[in-house]
Amino acid sequence: MLGSADAVAFLPSTDLDRSRSFFTGTLGLPLLEQTPFACVVRAGTTMLRITLVESLRPQPFTVLGWDVPDLRGTVAALAAAGVPPLRYDGLGQDSDGVWTTPGGDEIAWFADPDGNTLSLTRFAPPVR
Repeated sequence: MLGSADAVAFLPSTDLDRSRSFFTGTLGLPLLEQTPFACVVRAGTTMLRITLVESLRPQPFTVLGWDVPDLRGTVAALAAAGVPPLRYDGLGQDSDGVWTTPGGDEIAWFADPDGNTLSLTRFAPPVR
């Protein structure tokens, strides 16, 4: 039924101006619309609606992520822009904050200004 429909992603924010600055300025996502209720950006082919909420308790898991071809370059660019990788005790992340899965995928996490956990993944080539 929805197999060919485009998905729309949602993130909560307590400050839309701050979120707009982060998502458009720091992350480089194009702005589609700003209203008093939401800041809407484009993330690849996905519409991302950053929705104003009165209060927020960030979840302890990833709520949005990107598949990136140059994970380490993206992590370095984010760190240079003041967005450090998140580190998790016991996960075995390397000095760049990257965790390599048993299957060879590389993953790094970072937070938006509201504390939402976001991720970057470089998927390993499929084994043939």
